[in-house]
Amino acid sequence: MARGVTDLQSKKPHIVVLASPGMGHVTPLFEFAKRLVLLHGCHVTFLNITTEASVAQTQLLHSPNLPPGLSVVDFPPVDLSDMVDDDASPLTRLSINVQQNLLSLKSILLEFHKPQAVVIDLFCTQAFEICKELSIPVFMFFTASTYLLAFTLLLPQLDRDVAGEFVDLPAPVQVPGCSPVRTQDLIDLVGNRKSDNYKWFLHHLSRVPMADGVFLNTWEDLEPVPVRAIREHAFYKKILTAPVYPIGPVIKESEPVTETGAECLTWLDEQPEHSVLFIALGSGGTLSAEQLTELAWGLELSGQRFIWVVRAPNDASATATFFNVGGDKNDPRTYLAERFIERTRGRGLVVPSWAPQLSVLRHRSTAAFLSHCGWNSVLESLSHGVPIIAWPLYAEQRMNATTMAEEVGVAVKIVAEETAGKRVVGREEVERAVRMTVEGEKGKEMRRKARELKQSAAKALRNDGSSNGYESLARVVSQWKVNGKI
Repeated sequence: MARGVTDLQSKKPHIVVLASPGMGHVTPLFEFAKRLVLLHGCHVTFLNITTEASVAQTQLLHSPNLPPGLSVVDFPPVDLSDMVDDDASPLTRLSINVQQNLLSLKSILLEFHKPQAVVIDLFCTQAFEICKELSIPVFMFFTASTYLLAFTLLLPQLDRDVAGEFVDLPAPVQVPGCSPVRTQDLIDLVGNRKSDNYKWFLHHLSRVPMADGVFLNTWEDLEPVPVRAIREHAFYKKILTAPVYPIGPVIKESEPVTETGAECLTWLDEQPEHSVLFIALGSGGTLSAEQLTELAWGLELSGQRFIWVVRAPNDASATATFFNVGGDKNDPRTYLAERFIERTRGRGLVVPSWAPQLSVLRHRSTAAFLSHCGWNSVLESLSHGVPIIAWPLYAEQRMNATTMAEEVGVAVKIVAEETAGKRVVGREEVERAVRMTVEGEKGKEMRRKARELKQSAAKALRNDGSSNGYESLARVVSQWKVNGKI
C-alpha cells in the first residue's frame, strides 16, 4: 500500500494530508503538502483515494519527482458497485467513496505512530471521529473561496429557518459581514434540498466547526471582507471557535510540459504581447454541442488570437469529465464547426483536452483567460496578473464569477440567453466579451487590477516576517512541533 514511505521517526513533524477525489481538491492539497515539506521542514504523507481516481490524479500523485520528505500512500481500491447507483450525483458518489476508504484510516494512522496532525478537505469529514479517538488534531483546508465558507457556515441556520427552496427566495441571501448572495448565484449543491447532493453537502459543512483550525486558500487583499467577517463577526465567532489561517494563494508552482504543451508555448512565443485569449473550462467542465458551436463562431467573429483547450461536447452534464480527467481522447475536427480550425489557423490554436495552464498564464503574450471560474483557476489567473472572462458551469463558480466581476473588478461575466428552455451564450455575446477584454479599455483596466493582485499575492507568500500566508502557516507548524515535542 505504501509508496516510498520514508523515515517517519525523523525529527520533523509528521503531517498526513487527505483529499477527496477530483483535481479541484487533490491539486491544492498536494501543493500544500509540498509547501509543508519544502518551506516548513515537515514530513508529509499524502493519502491517495485510488477508487475512481482520474488518470490526471494518478499521474500527479505518482510523479517520479516528488521532493524528499513527501510520500504518497494509496488506499486499496474499494468496490462501490453495490453502494452507488450509476446515476448517482458526483457529490453522493464521492462521499460514499471517501466513507468506504476511510474505514482503514485508523489502522494507517496507527501504523504511522500517530502523526502530529491530519489535514483534510471539506468532503473528508468522516475523519474527524477517527482522529478524535486517536487524539490527533484535524485541520481543514478549505479549497474554495472564503466567501463560500462564510455562506456554508450560514447554511445550517438557513436550513432551519427557510421552509422552501433557497432558489425561490424573493431576495438575496444575507451573509453576515459579507455581500449578499443572489439566488441565481447560489452553489448548485443547495439548489434542491430534497436531493442526496444537498444532504451530503449539509452533512459535511455542518462539521467544519469540528476542525482544530481552518486553512483558507486566499490572501487578505483578494478577499478582505470575507476574511474579516470569518475572523471577527459575532455570528462566525460563535460557530467557528477554531482559528482561521489565510495561507494562499496555494497554486501549482510548476507542471510537466508535454510535446503538445511545448507546441502551445512555441506558438505563443510568436504572438504579440498581451494579444492571446486562453480558453480552458477546468478539469471537469464540458459544453453542449450547441454551446460549443456558438463559442467557436464567437471566437472567429471576434478576430482575436486564442488558444482553446477543447473537449468533446456533452449535452447531459457540465461535469462530464469530473471522474475521468486526463483520460478522454478526442479529435476536435469531428465536432467543431465545419472548417473552423482551417479558417482560424495562424490566429487560433485548438488543443484537445489539456494545455500547460500555468505556462500559458504566465506568458507575455497572454491577454486574458476565458475560464469557468473554479477557485484554483481564479487563483492561478490572478497570481499571474491575467484578467478573466467568466463562464461559470457548476458548483460555486457563479459566486466566484460575480465576486471577481463586481467586487474585485478583474472579470467580465458572460451573459447567457434563455432559448427554448435552455441557457445558451450566443456568438454575438462571445464576440462582445472577447473584444472588450482583449483590446478594449475595460480589458486594460481589468489587467491593471489583476497585476496589482499579482504583486500582492507574491507579497503574501514571502518569508519577510510580516503577517502573511507564509507566516500564518509557519506559526501552525511551530505549534505542531511543540505539541509533538519535536
